Amino acid sequence: MLLWLIIFIPGWTLSLGSETEPDFTWHLSRIPQVVSEKTIHLASPTFQADAAAVKATVCGIECQEELPAPSLSQLEDFLSYETVFENGTRTLTRVKVQGLVLEPTQNSSIKGARPRRRRQVYGTDSRFSILDKRFLTNFPFNTAVKLSTGCSGALISPNHVLTAAHCVHDGKDYVKGSKKLRVGVLKMRNKGGRKKRRGSRRSRREAESGGQSLEHPQASTTQRPGKKSRRGPRVAQGRPSFQWTRVKSTHIPKGWARGENGDPALDFDYALLELKRAQKQQHMELGVSPTITKLPGGRIHFSGFDNDRDDQLVYRFCSVSEESNDLLYQYCDAEAGSTGSGIYLRLKEPGQKNWKRKIIAVYSGHQWVDVHGVQKDYNVAVRITPLKYAQICLWIHGNAANCAYG
Repeated sequence: MLLWLIIFIPGWTLSLGSETEPDFTWHLSRIPQVVSEKTIHLASPTFQADAAAVKATVCGIECQEELPAPSLSQLEDFLSYETVFENGTRTLTRVKVQGLVLEPTQNSSIKGARPRRRRQVYGTDSRFSILDKRFLTNFPFNTAVKLSTGCSGALISPNHVLTAAHCVHDGKDYVKGSKKLRVGVLKMRNKGGRKKRRGSRRSRREAESGGQSLEHPQASTTQRPGKKSRRGPRVAQGRPSFQWTRVKSTHIPKGWARGENGDPALDFDYALLELKRAQKQQHMELGVSPTITKLPGGRIHFSGFDNDRDDQLVYRFCSVSEESNDLLYQYCDAEAGSTGSGIYLRLKEPGQKNWKRKIIAVYSGHQWVDVHGVQKDYNVAVRITPLKYAQICLWIHGNAANCAYG
């Protein structure tokens, strides 16, 4: 008997893509150009930092009202980047920013808050372990990957993984284990070589809607010999396991890897990994982060490998509470191990009826924030701004020619 777990959220349409939901659309805009100016060789990096929760300088809703926006030269310094190659060599690339219109900082509407004790799961644990193999090995869940340093990441091209910078670098040194960094992709090992079948498109949509429809972990389909199943595709046999791929190079913005010159800034807690072997499964494209008002239901989604779930892929969604120019503040339930996950949305393509998912932020982890003199804790994500989109696009393509719009 096939069992279904269904969650209802009052006040919201539960099926994404229905005719009754608002018209949320990806709005393509011209992206500033981040252009490589000069690359210099640096001394071989050290790999001695301990992989731990990020403790970075947070300048978001608590200080952007007071600090001036960075100048163009400061932005160019922050967006210059280190690259560490598999053979242990390291370079620093200076960049120039072209076509940028500096905008005023975005202030928060938050007025005050009561302190909360530190935790990453808030109240009732709303996470879902993706155990059904039809979901686990198909888009969008199969874009989530695991890093050998214990973090998560998201496949944004056949050869590239987006993750958090602190998963490989603590702001001064590279973490232990990142010298031989590997990326794990979940694959099914089928018994008897049987080919797994794809789950239904409708079921995958429901798995990401405000109302969750996932198969119960213990559910299975049964049928008598010689009878055709009336309950859809059969669950693939076998167990999921990681297929590991070495990392060819790692890119980290200088805004994060500041070394002895200062503390790392949470605004730049993102990194790109280039894989030695291309992955065949569908990746998720990068998108510029819209404002909270442009999020369907005000919600975001992400999947990662939380440490407390024993290599299970864990999916969650939640509403965004606050935002700044560079950060999203929210209470998505998440434990260590999920940091580096790609946060994504599903919006309409411009001028079309179909919907498309894109990654618009990187989950960074738990932070205490000073909100008008009151300490408040959030789970924080780093937004993909137009400048960061241009930089990551440069890392992927090697030039700015393919990065004009996003």
